[in-house]
Order: sequence, then structure tokens, then C-alpha cells
Amino acid sequence: MTIFFTNLNFLLLDMGVLTLENILYVLITSTILGGVLSGVFIFTHKKTVYDHSFSMTLFLLPLVISVIIMLVSNNIAQAFSLAGVFALVRFRTAIADSRDITYILGSVGIGLSSALGYVGYAIIITLFIGAILMVINLFKLDKDRTNHAKLKIVIPENLNYSNVFSDIFAKYTLNFQLQKVKTTDFGTMFELTYFIKMKDSIDQKAFLDELRVRNGNLSITLTTDYVSLVGE
Repeated sequence: MTIFFTNLNFLLLDMGVLTLENILYVLITSTILGGVLSGVFIFTHKKTVYDHSFSMTLFLLPLVISVIIMLVSNNIAQAFSLAGVFALVRFRTAIADSRDITYILGSVGIGLSSALGYVGYAIIITLFIGAILMVINLFKLDKDRTNHAKLKIVIPENLNYSNVFSDIFAKYTLNFQLQKVKTTDFGTMFELTYFIKMKDSIDQKAFLDELRVRNGNLSITLTTDYVSLVGE
């Protein structure tokens, strides 16, 4: 192991004094490695709906980070000024999947290591992070197996909502909790919000059909996405 890391010394750059050669080396390396990480993101999300602009952001983020670090690494005043600028920036785009933060932090790590001259280590970091993400995707280690869901049911005002669905929930769920009650349509309807944990391999259509019979075929929304579960 020691011999392996010693052999990477030829990929160490002296960034104490910026030269055109070093700058180009860092920019090209961070761009290529950003492309690798972006490719891993696209591969692991090919069966899901994702923001394609995010993959381009991952491609360019290591390049941008490396440029910033090279510009401020030898100037404390510039570093504090840059921190002030970032403090004023408001990012309007929320990250839909919290797992994507891993890719962002990985891009930052690649950009930092490249800009500091640790090109060989930047390559190792990229390959290792990419391999871990591929393994997680291959074995579906990030798959939600809890069967939690949010259920919104609209019922007429003359229907007592206290235990109206208890027998149906007992048949199809392991646990349920009435989380919120809200009036709609000028008080003529109630909207009930439940957090439920469904039994394994249940027939969701049969579950919803029984609920529809009970609520008079009014609106029912079943959400299993975690972001929607914790959000409004």
C-alpha cells in the first residue's frame, strides 16, 4: 500500500506558484473527473426520473471549485470576500432527493483535491466514490423497504371520521395514524391525512377500492415517496 501511494507522487503538483501548465493540468483533470462522476449519476438514475441539468452541474462543479480554490488559496482576504459572496447567494432550486447531496459533496472533494495539486488522489477519490455508488445501485441498498405511505382521503361532512376506516386499515396495514384533519369545499368535506405502514405484497388497488366504497368515491391520494411523506 505504501509503495502504491508513493508511486502517485508524480501526480502531485506544486501549487505554491501558479503556472499555466499547472492551471491547465488542474482544469483538465477536474473536468474529466467531473465527467466520470456525472456519468455514474446518469447510470445509477437511468431507471428513474431525474433532473438532467443536475448531471451537467456535477460535470462542471469540480471545475468551478478548482478554479475558486486556485484563486483564493494564497490570499486570505480573497477567501473571506468569497465567503461573503456565497453568503449572499440564495439557491432557489431544492434538491429533490437527499441522496444527491453525496454527488455534490463528492464533486467538491474532487475539485478541492485537484486544485491543491493532489491529482492522483483526486483520481482515486473519484474511482472509489463511483465504485461505492455503483455497488449501492447494483444491490439496491438504498431502496426503501419500509412500506410507509401518506394517505389523503376526502369524506363528506356527515361521515364520522374517527373510526370510519379502522377495519380496512386493520386488513391492509400494520400501523396507521391520523395525522391531520382539514375542512374543504367551504366546510362541506373533510380531508383526512394518515401516515400508514402497509403490509407486504398487498393489493393496492383492492385497498383503494374499499376506501372508495366507504368515502363515496371521493378523492383519495396515496403517496409512497419519502420527500412527499415528510412534506406537505
